[in-house]
Parts: sequence; structure tokens; C-alpha cells
Amino acid sequence: MAAAAMVVPVAYRNGTAVPDWLNKGDNAWQMVSATLVGMQAMPGLVILYAGLVKKKWALNSAFMALYAFAAVMPCWVLWAYKMSFGHRLIPFWGKAGLAVSQDYLIPQALLPSTHYVDGTTETAAIQPWYPTATMVFFQFAFAALTVILVAGSVLARMSIRAWMVFVPLWITFSYTVGAFSVWGGGFLFQWGVMDYSGGYVVHLASGAAGFTAAYWVGPRLTEDREEFPPNNLLLALAGAGILWMGWTGFNGGDPFAANVDSSMAVLNTHICAATSLLVWTCWDVLFFKKPSVIGAINGMITGLVCITPAAGLVQGWAAIVMGIVSGTVPWYTMMVLSRKIPLLQKVDDTLGIFHTHAVAGTLGGALTGLFAHPDLCSLFLAVPNSKGAFYRGTGGVQFLKQLVGAAFIIGWNVVVTSIILLVIRVVIPLRMSEEDLKIGDDAAHGEEAYSLIGQGQREQFSHNGRIQLVESQIP
Repeated sequence: MAAAAMVVPVAYRNGTAVPDWLNKGDNAWQMVSATLVGMQAMPGLVILYAGLVKKKWALNSAFMALYAFAAVMPCWVLWAYKMSFGHRLIPFWGKAGLAVSQDYLIPQALLPSTHYVDGTTETAAIQPWYPTATMVFFQFAFAALTVILVAGSVLARMSIRAWMVFVPLWITFSYTVGAFSVWGGGFLFQWGVMDYSGGYVVHLASGAAGFTAAYWVGPRLTEDREEFPPNNLLLALAGAGILWMGWTGFNGGDPFAANVDSSMAVLNTHICAATSLLVWTCWDVLFFKKPSVIGAINGMITGLVCITPAAGLVQGWAAIVMGIVSGTVPWYTMMVLSRKIPLLQKVDDTLGIFHTHAVAGTLGGALTGLFAHPDLCSLFLAVPNSKGAFYRGTGGVQFLKQLVGAAFIIGWNVVVTSIILLVIRVVIPLRMSEEDLKIGDDAAHGEEAYSLIGQGQREQFSHNGRIQLVESQIP
């Protein structure tokens, strides 16, 4: 009788739980991909940030990432998902709406605004073979990751209260616009701008917004800016490893199916990342006589970012070329130009998000406009009739489209991020007080990352600057 009770009725298996349109393989891969992207943010970026910053900022940096990951979810399901992937309100924005009811989440996923007509060819709206709930979760992970990347530019001085207000506002008024315009069926999508998995929507947007936020928040303390040793490079390497392997889902999940294009995207992702890391390391050895671990992490990230808009659209040789470029140009902007250009000297971008994400993302988008292969584009639902200028033979129209798309993403993020921060500044100071900046984690949270003084004890800065020993709250 116990065995009989475990039998699931055929009607249920073939009914609402397993409808005819459901592809179990696609659904499983999409949920795994979403989880991999989520793990890039939490714990990936949480521990990467915690390890790369000065000891007194480890906890605050990790918490900014952790908070953002959580804060995006309610915004996403209550209004932001439909603003990004719902019905069109205006050419660059979708209509806000709830994504929480079973009547919406259980039916087959549909991106209603992605229907378009290209000359005599009419393309149906994108409709993957799994439920909307899977799509909502997958796209949430991208949104959360993006705003956490913005945090990398303002670590070690931004007020945590200001950050708590900034996250939902930026997701609402900045991220949703880029996502809808490029992915959700907005004007850049309709125009044929190619962004396979977020070179523009995620990385260029976060790099431009982060640099803008760093300008308005202001620099770190002079002592922190001049001496900011990472407190735990081994921890940072662990975070970087999660970030790299998680990119398998980041790029591999964007065909919205477990298909051959997904496999191509995954392989290209790792080809470009490995090439870029090696090239960046070679430049470090050539100019500084030593390979840098932080430099290798940066090279890995720039390679991953650069291939993102092209992952399933280019051939393997193009991924190698893109890796060489992404290991060279951002290295030059970070190590050389940042010491020569006044604006780059003035703006204190803590982890160099501008170089690793904005510069690399722009490069990736532009190179996609050159190297996107027509046969591979035909496999990808979002750009079936596109191809790079390298294969067109009639000029660089696609390349120019990519540059225009980049310009829009940069312009929107600079303007909207500035407005958001100026509004917040009226109510909440954007940066911590000078006294709190000298203390760090303990001033922001009343906690510290490490108890190094003694068993159950930690160091605490009193208001007169003397170090006191206090008992830990942890038994």
C-alpha cells in the first residue's frame, strides 16, 4: 500500500505539472544556469570584495554585496521584471507589473515585446520551452549581479544607508531601461544591436554607473587610497574562481535552451577568459618584472566581460582574438592611462570597475559587431538575421550599431545614476563621516571581519583614536 501511495497519477504528470510544451532538459539547464549566475554574486562577489579590500573594510564590502543581492528580489518580482521583459510602454521601457501569481508564473515563458519585422521577414516573440517562473529567476540573477558590480566602485566610503536606498532606485530606473532596450524588445533590440549575454546590459551599465557613483560619493581617505592592501588574496581567489566557473551559466544560459549554441557559448567563454588572463599576466611580467595575482584576476574578469556580448555568436579563433584584446586594452587603461588622464586620477574607482567592466564591455560589444558569424547568429533567437561586419562585405553597419548601443547605455547610466545620487544626498549623506572612515567596519556595522587580538576579542577604535579590546558577541 505504501508503494501504491507513491504512484503519481498519469493525469497529473501530463497535466499542469508537466504540460506538453515543457522541455525538461531546457528547464533544468535554465534553472542550473540561474543558480550559477546567482552564485557568481552570492557568494562569488561577496568573498571577492571581502578579500580584495583593506582589512578594516572587509565586512562592509561583503555586506554591500549581500544586501544588494537580497534587495533586488522583491523589486524584481513586484515591478522590475515586467519593466525589463514585459509589454512595451515606451521604446526603451516596459510596463511595470507584478510577477508573483501562479497564473503568470506557471504558463510558458514569453517575452512579448521581442516580436519584430525585419524587411520581409517576420520573427515571432521569444518563447522558451519552460515556465515564466524559470525566466523570472534567471533574469533576477543578472539584475542582482549588475548592481553588486556597481558597488565595487564605491567600496570603503559609501554610507551603507545611502547604498540601501540606492539599490532599488537604480534597479528601477536604470537597469530596467537597459534590459528592455537591448533584450526585452526595446528600440535597440528592434534595431539589431547584439548583446548575447550582457556585455552592455550588465557590464557596460555597471561600469558607467559605478564610475559615476564614485564621482559623486567622492574618494576614499587619502591614507586608504595610497595604501589599500588586500586583506586576504586567497579568499579573493576563491571568489574569482566562483565568478569564472559561474560564467558557464551566465553565457551558457542565454540561448534559453540546452542546445548547440549554448555549448559554443560556454567554450568561447573559457577560451577568452584564459587567453585574457595569460595576456594580462604577460604584460605585468614585461613591465613590472613579476606576475600579479590581482592582475591575473583582473585579466580573467576582462576576458569574461569581453566575450559576454559575443559568446554564442563568434567562432573559437575570434574568442582568442578577443581575449588578446581584453587582456591588453583594459590593462593599458588601468595601468597607464589612469595615471595620465585627470578625470581618471580624480575619480576613485575602488576596484577599477570602469576598466574591467565598462572598457571591456565596450570592446566586447564592438568586436561582436565585427566577428559575429551569420550561421551562429541564426541559432540565437534574439538576433537570427544579424552578422558582423567581417562577414557582411557591405560596410560596417553592424559595428556602428554596436557603438550607438554602447553610447546609449553609457549616457543613460551616467545621467540616471547622477540624478538618483543627488536625490538621495538631499536626505542621506552619500559617504560616511571622516571619523567613521578611519574606523571602517566597526563604525558601519558594530562588527569586524576578523578577531585577531585574542581569543574572543577584537579591536575597536574609540572616538579619541585609541584601540580598545572588546569581548566578541559570539560565544
